[in-house]
Amino acid sequence: MHASQGRSVGLGLALASAFAFGGSGVAAKPLIEAGLDPLHVVWLRVTGAALVMLPVAWRHRDLLFRKPALLAGFGLLAVAGVQACYFAAISRIPVGVALLVEYLAPALVLGWVRFVQRRPVTRAAAIGVVLAVGGLACVVEIWAGLGFDAVGLLLALAAACCQVGYFVLSDQGSDQEDAADPLGVIAYGLLIGSVLLTVVARPWGMDWSILAGSADMNGAQVPAAVLLGWIVLIATVLAYATGVVSVRRLSPQVAGVVACLEAVIATVLAWVLLGEHLSAPQLLGGAVVLVGAFIAQSSAPKEPPSVPVATGMPTAVDEQLSAGKVPS
Repeated sequence: MHASQGRSVGLGLALASAFAFGGSGVAAKPLIEAGLDPLHVVWLRVTGAALVMLPVAWRHRDLLFRKPALLAGFGLLAVAGVQACYFAAISRIPVGVALLVEYLAPALVLGWVRFVQRRPVTRAAAIGVVLAVGGLACVVEIWAGLGFDAVGLLLALAAACCQVGYFVLSDQGSDQEDAADPLGVIAYGLLIGSVLLTVVARPWGMDWSILAGSADMNGAQVPAAVLLGWIVLIATVLAYATGVVSVRRLSPQVAGVVACLEAVIATVLAWVLLGEHLSAPQLLGGAVVLVGAFIAQSSAPKEPPSVPVATGMPTAVDEQLSAGKVPS
């Protein structure tokens, strides 16, 4: 396959991954409004996807002994933490707002690098952080006295913080010769996340009859089983798989740009399918958040520095972002 063909295929896969991840909140919110607890929806999503990925986990079973800490951290943060906080957030605030808040993660990673690791950052990366924070202020319409549910915003911010933990963890040892296979990490992350969520969500108390009925999607009745199938197969399994393959065909910078489309796709789908309309300042703020996050994530120093310079996210972290796309 020629390089140009491989790039086109990679771009198509990255777009498919962004679309798949972006549709998770739109499919989950009707189930939550139908009576399912957000944690139960997360448990169904993660457990269903873990069962689908069992053959992959078996193939990479050596990871349990080679990378136990990585798998545990991935399951706790990238799977259980991000998704539980995100789904809890969308039960209280619009899907688009929750995801845009979650996209503050690149800016938060920059803060971690600058103030915890005490490494210098580029001026462009700092500007990206300012833009992202300013855009978020427009999204939540801070001039109106925080018009959104404060708890919902905190939950969305917690999802962003879990992403930060995922980014930092993913950068540990990623350049070693025995680096873990991304698909294997995803499979075991889902399995570990399922176990953790089982303890927290207690699915034995879930109203299973809801899954046999229908859920309201902006006036239309959609079978709950169809929504759950979308969440498990499309928004989790397909989204992760296409994201992992796409990063092998695209540069981390290009794949990172496509990843930012997830927030746009989620907002548009929520607008069309759920009737969650955002005002002009909110839409403008959302665009600024994405631009700021992209700048903070992909900016690079003009000249090679004598010491490592943080440019928003280390290269290995960019690769993990593009591969896993930070599930929501």
